[in-house]
Amino acid sequence: MESVYLRDRCGRQGMRHGKGPLITTMPAGAGYSISSGLNAYLPLLILALTDRVSTSFNLDTPYNWISTNVGIFVVLLLLPVELIGDKIPRLDHFNDLAHTAIRPLTGAFCFMAVASERSDVNVWIAGVLGLAIAACFHTWKMRWRIRIAQASSGLGTPFASLQEDGVVIVVSILAAAAPIANVVVIPLGVALIRRSYLRLATGKSRLVRAFQPKPRT
Repeated sequence: MESVYLRDRCGRQGMRHGKGPLITTMPAGAGYSISSGLNAYLPLLILALTDRVSTSFNLDTPYNWISTNVGIFVVLLLLPVELIGDKIPRLDHFNDLAHTAIRPLTGAFCFMAVASERSDVNVWIAGVLGLAIAACFHTWKMRWRIRIAQASSGLGTPFASLQEDGVVIVVSILAAAAPIANVVVIPLGVALIRRSYLRLATGKSRLVRAFQPKPRT
């Protein structure tokens, strides 16, 4: 199976396009980095699958390791740990703490991988940008999650997590398929998550109220 993948990759290298413009590299890298700050493994999986199936997107060495059979297997092994742990009250906080270094490093890796494939942006500059962006969104998420858990007795945790996952998937797919669209979608996604955080943290979410036990009379 691995040899078939390598032969296919060699064939696609011959069709590889030239370096792309900065206007597509930045929203693609930012999309992956923001997503990495919210979830470490979904963006990695989408990046790996894009490299695996696309004939116009081919990651350079050493970034292409992520799209090998072993790389995809490792990501698929780790993904459920975060997806499930992120939706369980209290456990989600420990999950955030455990990923304090992993999420920023994933953001750096993704931005560097995109920069090496798409443009003439220095990969180390891309790495610093990816690290900083992912770290900011990880910190933002972690602080809000504590407030949401306290305000909703943990009931808001899975709702916040599901909305984050939805934004991560959309932004990451657009980073791979239509990066320029992220210029619009990223602000909308961030605004949507922020609005959800505010409603969950202030008790205004109808979903959370529907699951709260009614006071005894």
